[in-house]
Amino acid sequence: MKPIEELTFIDDYMFGYVMRNEEICKGLLERLLGIKIQGLEFSTLQKSITPHYESKGVRLDVYVQDSSRVFDIEIQNSLHDDLPTRTRYYQSMMDIDLLLKGKQYSELKESFVIFICQEDFFQENLPCYTFSNLCHEKLSLELGDKTHKIIFNAAAFHQEKDMERKSILEYIKNKKSTSDFTQKIHQIVERTKVNQAFRGEYMAWGLAEQDAEKRGYKAGVTDGIAKGVEQAKIETAQNLLSMGLSPEQVAQGTNLSLETIHEIQSNL
Repeated sequence: MKPIEELTFIDDYMFGYVMRNEEICKGLLERLLGIKIQGLEFSTLQKSITPHYESKGVRLDVYVQDSSRVFDIEIQNSLHDDLPTRTRYYQSMMDIDLLLKGKQYSELKESFVIFICQEDFFQENLPCYTFSNLCHEKLSLELGDKTHKIIFNAAAFHQEKDMERKSILEYIKNKKSTSDFTQKIHQIVERTKVNQAFRGEYMAWGLAEQDAEKRGYKAGVTDGIAKGVEQAKIETAQNLLSMGLSPEQVAQGTNLSLETIHEIQSNL
């Protein structure tokens, strides 16, 4: 768990916490996307969407919306090979979240899945990659499904022409404030680190994350041991059958079902 004194804007918990500030969240979106936002519903820190108890849920860093649009903002300090498919899954979860609230397909809001990356996933040295669904046979024809997937590459901030967007990407990459807006973000980060309420929340969050990791590790170890024991029984059964013991004797000696022993015997 990273010490509080070392936290920066791009650390997951700090990023979500600062983005609770509507002025900062609204300002960041407006500068990155080049749009105007009248007002945002209160930003959600680490929003979880699990539409069904058996389905794979998703936890979004920052999930906000205005009257006609919904935004998921993810901060990425390391690149993963599954980034493109993650944008697809996050998009689908956002739509499901809206539909679960009783919306019709036609009422789905325009949605933006935004990944702010430290490095260049596509290796094209562009500061921003914007994707929408186009017709392959006629690239000027858009599907019109109101979805946008936008990947920012902070490493190429020097290539960005828009000065406000450039300053944000530079701050994310080098922690250097070059505009009034990024200076305001930096001041909030520094104040937040000495805020006692934040320090308590951060420690509680870190302990909860550690407990979850431990539970996952223990579950994995337990599952691995169980599979190992089962495999050992199967190998023992194979050896005993090869030695001429009857299936009934092997079943009794290994605690495997007679049906399983017959299946093993048929595969020898």
